[in-house]
Amino acid sequence: MAARWDGDDRGHGIGDAAQLVSGASELVAAFREPSWVAEQPEVHLLPHVEAWCQRDRRLALTGAYTDGTGEYVLDFEWHGEIGAVGDARAAVFCLIGSFAESATYVRQRRVTSGGDGPAMKLQFEVGTGDLAPDARFKPHGHAVLINLSGVL
Repeated sequence: MAARWDGDDRGHGIGDAAQLVSGASELVAAFREPSWVAEQPEVHLLPHVEAWCQRDRRLALTGAYTDGTGEYVLDFEWHGEIGAVGDARAAVFCLIGSFAESATYVRQRRVTSGGDGPAMKLQFEVGTGDLAPDARFKPHGHAVLINLSGVL
């Protein structure tokens, strides 16, 4: 049996999450819409990010730019305990909450930092937006990539 976590003695779960597929599919469909990603994330998102960083000193913003795909890249340095991945994830989810809209996808990955040596960083892919019929404005969203150094 392949254990799913330390102490797992079952090797399988108690059910599926099929009830979430409809809502998740709506967000995935929005991701595929041409021109769905809103322009000027430095105007719409960055003020929320900077304000959050002023209140919560666990993350320090070291860079912010839009890449060639329209994704807004935010680089952070972790100011907590090295190796505290759960604490870092909690901080990033709190940060995301400062700019998240009504539908949000988040995926954490461990990636090579680049530069000298095999240093690793945490990377969070974030897609967030307002979907019809719940959107106050025309449906739109943001693609954000959060790079977090200093945790691993």
